[in-house]
Amino acid sequence: MCSSDLLPVFLLLSAMPIAAQGTNVAFGSIRQDTGLPVEVTADNLSVDQGDGSAVFTGNVLIGQGEMRLSAARVLVVYRAEAEGIARLEATGGVTLVSGKDAAESERADYDIDTGTIVMSGNVLLTQGRNALSSDTMSVKLSDGTAQMSGRVKTIMQTGSNN
Repeated sequence: MCSSDLLPVFLLLSAMPIAAQGTNVAFGSIRQDTGLPVEVTADNLSVDQGDGSAVFTGNVLIGQGEMRLSAARVLVVYRAEAEGIARLEATGGVTLVSGKDAAESERADYDIDTGTIVMSGNVLLTQGRNALSSDTMSVKLSDGTAQMSGRVKTIMQTGSNN
């Protein structure tokens, strides 16, 4: 066995302590402008004027710039004193796509003001042929980075067919 055959094993073993604490990864091919309009389409909409919220259900698709999020149900919470959306809470088969990267989870909470999406519950991130899974993933849209934590596991392709 030559030293180049050991490189993937070394990289995997050297990443283990980091993975136990959480790991940082790039997410998406672009930086997201969180000031762009949010477009929501769904089968149904229910609005509650009392608490300033709206619930979209059935094939919900949210778009903002190049980012797409889909889920079975999305709660939209509006700002109390100002115009616009404060946050989105997506549940039920959530999928987040940015560029060539895609992530799936049971839930996603998008804080518009901070530009952060926190995905939780069986998170699976795919980046080309590579895949990472964890309990949670926090995506900072302003710089296109993500941090995965809680039992992080990865499958890295070596590029070799051996």
